[in-house]
Amino acid sequence: MLTPFDDYPIHPSADPIAHPATGDPNHYDRYFFNGHKADGELFFGAAMGHYPVRGVVDAAFSVAHDGVQHSVFASGKMPLDRATEIGPIKIDVLAPMRAIKVTISPNDSGLSGELVLHAKTEVIEEPRQVRVGDDGILIMDHTRLTQWGNWEGSLTVNGTEIEVKPEEVSGTRDRSWGVRGVGEQIQTNREARTPHVFWLWAPLHFDDICTHLALHENEDGSRWLESALLVPFLKNLDEPFSPITDTSKICEELSDITYDIEWEPARREMKSATLIFSDKGGQQHKIDFEKYFTFRMRGIGYTHPQWSHGSNHGEFEMGYESIAYDDFDFTDWSSIHIQSYCKVMYENRVGVGVLEQFVLGAHEPTGFTGITDGYKA
Repeated sequence: MLTPFDDYPIHPSADPIAHPATGDPNHYDRYFFNGHKADGELFFGAAMGHYPVRGVVDAAFSVAHDGVQHSVFASGKMPLDRATEIGPIKIDVLAPMRAIKVTISPNDSGLSGELVLHAKTEVIEEPRQVRVGDDGILIMDHTRLTQWGNWEGSLTVNGTEIEVKPEEVSGTRDRSWGVRGVGEQIQTNREARTPHVFWLWAPLHFDDICTHLALHENEDGSRWLESALLVPFLKNLDEPFSPITDTSKICEELSDITYDIEWEPARREMKSATLIFSDKGGQQHKIDFEKYFTFRMRGIGYTHPQWSHGSNHGEFEMGYESIAYDDFDFTDWSSIHIQSYCKVMYENRVGVGVLEQFVLGAHEPTGFTGITDGYKA
């Protein structure tokens, strides 16, 4: 089956581009974005995913503003040509790894806008995430990239137009692709696994540098993935992207990663946090987090009870919701995956960014038990 992409020299195998490398229904290819004002008055997120085996494409856009999180969702049949548009939501790569546009056309949700993320750092390839179960079955295998930038454009939220200026609104985007649990899972005769995730992700913005953390832990606190980076700004914002073969030339890897999180009572959500790293010379780097508020990732499809990633809504369907921050059920499955938007202090710097937390199941070091029950002091 040939599609327009077959006219480009981008084939990783002898198959046409439309042929997935695997028949696993958990095969996916996703965009993620966030954006935020330094004063904490505005936060938005966006996501779009393609699920070739399921034949689904979905997208969502969500704005947290004036104490309410507003979201619009769209899902439908995935086109063979992998068009990055579904319903009112469209993504355009204006310049690879340098500028990308998110458009939300006017719709019944009251959310619309046109936003361009301009890169201010190189793109970082995170460590590949591979997990195999005790029974030898592959659970997860995907690649992620992360990049920091500034947003430009405008948003409309229920009739209120918000100007988005690059000197005021920073943000982060990632791309991930591979195999990861999405959509309705197939029935098997294997023993059911108790859900477990302990994931921290922190892309942070300062006036002269960006920092990064990606960390996965097992139930006992041992780590199966960890990475921390100091990421400098691009020297020339107009220079086209060139493939990166040696990441040490564009960022500094840190080690001895530790964290100290004070949890909100009865929630799986930070109240405050501190990260500590060491550089190659042995010098410690400490970052303190002061929370503005928490963005629920359900607003862009993550663990949403109806609009979860890869769920099948037929030929096409749209939906929307508006939920006040205090009206979320903090121990509900759909409210566990979060990004806490924070003021961050690093040496003499003051910046902004998120600490993403997805804590599901037991975790001995923090005392979490059960699946979603909150923190007990």
